[in-house]
Amino acid sequence: MAQNFSGSTYKRCTCKHPDNGKPLGSACRKLKRRNGAWSSDHGSWYYQAELPARADGSRRTRRRGGHESQTDAQAELDNMAALVDVAEPYGAAAIVAIGDLIDKHLKTGEPLPSSGIIGAQLDAGIVDASQAPTVGEWLTTWFAGRKKKLRGTTQLSYGSHIRLWLIPYLGHYRLDELTVVHISRMFDAMAERNDTILAAKASDDPDIRKSVHGMRTLSDATMQRYRATLRTALNAAIRDPRLPITFNPASYVELPSGRRPKALLWTPERVERWQRTGQKPSRVMVWTPDQTGRFLDHAIDHPYYVLLHLIAYRGLRRGEACGLPWWDVDLARHSITITAALVQIGWRAEFGEPKSEASGRVIALDNDSTDVLTSHKQRQENLRVAAGDAWIENGLVCTEPDGRPLQPSHLSDAFHAIADAAELPPVRLHDLRHGAATLMIAAGADLKQVQELLGHSSIAITADTYTHVLPELARETAEAAASIIPRRKNRNLLPAA
Repeated sequence: MAQNFSGSTYKRCTCKHPDNGKPLGSACRKLKRRNGAWSSDHGSWYYQAELPARADGSRRTRRRGGHESQTDAQAELDNMAALVDVAEPYGAAAIVAIGDLIDKHLKTGEPLPSSGIIGAQLDAGIVDASQAPTVGEWLTTWFAGRKKKLRGTTQLSYGSHIRLWLIPYLGHYRLDELTVVHISRMFDAMAERNDTILAAKASDDPDIRKSVHGMRTLSDATMQRYRATLRTALNAAIRDPRLPITFNPASYVELPSGRRPKALLWTPERVERWQRTGQKPSRVMVWTPDQTGRFLDHAIDHPYYVLLHLIAYRGLRRGEACGLPWWDVDLARHSITITAALVQIGWRAEFGEPKSEASGRVIALDNDSTDVLTSHKQRQENLRVAAGDAWIENGLVCTEPDGRPLQPSHLSDAFHAIADAAELPPVRLHDLRHGAATLMIAAGADLKQVQELLGHSSIAITADTYTHVLPELARETAEAAASIIPRRKNRNLLPAA
């Protein structure tokens, strides 16, 4: 064990003396068996550690208990000894700093860093924790260095997380002093804000309701994304040997799961309840094939119909549809290839790569979709001729009237306007893509085929989203299968047994 560290293990219980109520300590007879061996079902294991002395030379003895076995208690002592052992070649200041580090981790209950991380920091000349920047300073530095490497949407997300919550609530803490408790308090503040908004919206006072107009609550999934941003930034700090940070408290904050909501069909019963109460059963609602058909019938004369059709039939994402160029459309072979996306970032749109590696894919086209694309191509050619020199050529399947790329938000606006005119229950434009999956499932496709169509990176995402849709389509699929069998006699006309 390291020269500047010592420790020992022992066993204790909570039994007290019947006369004076004082702890029995090692005198409790239940701690050991008759043969002198430790009892396996009474008491728990403790350790006593003599940490390196403080800078002023004062001792610091620490005791911790609650371990199930002597091995567990000894393992903690060994971890501390390894850290001190790494520091000893670097001199007295390093040994004191490691003692401070261990003491801090024991007080907060946070796991100790590895000796490898500590060794790298000592090699870099860091032994004084006061060198650490504040959380705000690090977040600003880290984000500035990452900006150009991030997709536009991720950049916008990170930036808003840092600006709106992370720096205002955590920015003043020194980076190495940030704890799980500090971060948990920030998420508590988010939950309190949610409660305030919901209470105000439910108030009978119109002025109170007006005070929160346009304000949105933060969902469990959004809080998870805030934590992910902070965790990523702190992991980068741990990897930087110049910084005296060895632990990522964001990894240990407990939050609601923020699980992906299950897709539910707009069955007649759910539609009736929505009409009566205005409440959606789930954030992800999917039209039935009949409802999707009604929507497309209302949309058929709209200038953006080709994109709405492709999303509904072939499950394209909004950005994939808006960014689809004609050179990735093969009408002769009835297929399209997804190689790019036109993504909305705030109030602007920019071209980028597909969302993930799985998103770049070849999608087979049915005859109806091929006919729609063929007709749309001729209409677009007529618009190009009519516009003459005013036409702005971008080679995209669907554009603004002068050839400019279509703003993705305009497609969403058109979708909602058409759905309202068709008096359909509410879904998002993205849920029209879910409808394409529903159509495939109803036609008998398996989840692997649906995953490949939608470009999900994992079949687990597909399964999580559509497991609730499958049972609801089971009866419809069964009826479709039964209708294939030709029958000359109706079952109800058969003679009774």
